Amino acid sequence: MKLAFQLAYKNLIGAGLRTWLNVAVLSFAFVVIIFFNGLMDGWNQQAKQDTVAWEYGNGQLLNNDYDPFDPFTLQDGHSEILANAENLTPILIQQGSIYPDGRMLSVLLKGIGSSQNIIQIPTGAFKDSQAEIPAIIGKRMAESAKLKKGDEVLLRWRDKNGTFDAANLTIIEVFDNNVSTVDNGQIWLPIEILWNMTGLQNHATIFIANNNYSPIPIEGWHFKSQQELLKNLYEIIAMKKISASILYLLLLAIALLAIFDTQVLSIFRRQKEIGTYISLGMTRKQVVRIFTIEGSMYSLLAMLVGCIYGIPLFIYLATTGIGMPQATQEMGISLAERIFPVFGIQLIIGTILLVTISATIVSYLPAKKIAKMDPVAALKGKLQ
Repeated sequence: MKLAFQLAYKNLIGAGLRTWLNVAVLSFAFVVIIFFNGLMDGWNQQAKQDTVAWEYGNGQLLNNDYDPFDPFTLQDGHSEILANAENLTPILIQQGSIYPDGRMLSVLLKGIGSSQNIIQIPTGAFKDSQAEIPAIIGKRMAESAKLKKGDEVLLRWRDKNGTFDAANLTIIEVFDNNVSTVDNGQIWLPIEILWNMTGLQNHATIFIANNNYSPIPIEGWHFKSQQELLKNLYEIIAMKKISASILYLLLLAIALLAIFDTQVLSIFRRQKEIGTYISLGMTRKQVVRIFTIEGSMYSLLAMLVGCIYGIPLFIYLATTGIGMPQATQEMGISLAERIFPVFGIQLIIGTILLVTISATIVSYLPAKKIAKMDPVAALKGKLQ
């Protein structure tokens, strides 16, 4: 085996530029595979953490008449707060309209307790506010409505009887976050004030659970766990991974095709060498092994070359992140301004095995033809 590696190494180095071209293409495919998977894993972890911290908590308890994807259920999708609501934060959701600078914008009014600490909405600002109707909005909402901290804007809403009412609300805080689903078109109010405004005393549309909550069946309510709430996010990331895999599989296929062609040409040009090996007492399997190892060593050299420029690149990206365009942050899913790729050991080992095994298989396919060679014909340079 040691002799096989020595001969394979000398043959690769002796091939010169042809070897390094194959190694360069294969190393690029190696780095691209790790990069795209690391980017998706980083987005997955970051989006999950932000969404849980800002919106989902440890799960949500939803009123049976409320459908988050159907705005028509908001009118009836609420009921009185549970008698035993420990480890739960109630949120009442109602529709409204605001009129900034004479424009009309439809909004969701979300009432939440000022003392809650399950999600990161800065509701503590309600406690210190002297405004008649204090409100908190996100940066996306502030940009679309052209509002800032301290602004007053006219709000119109309907109470439980369907009667319209209006009053000025005051923006007391603009929070910055990566979760557009708690930001776009939404205004956060103290739940006590929203109860008084709508006449829906002690009503809630959903509850957000903390880490100590244990789900139990409750009539009129259904619980959604973190995994259920994050299902759409996982599906989007899985779809992105599949689309990205097409690119790096094409690159890998190009590199493997180059190795295959190189091995075919090498066997054709080195017939006398093959015949000499067999004449000196090597078995055909041993000669096949030499050429297979020679081809698989492309992957080893590719990994070394890839590490030279890949490791500094990955360290830089993992430290500084990758900036995302502003438009992508309006997609309705959690997407930060910068995504920090995660290059885990499992990803790196998996990629190494994929590249090495693929290169070995591609090298073996043309090398197995050696087993059918006639040594005498090989020595004469005539392939049978």
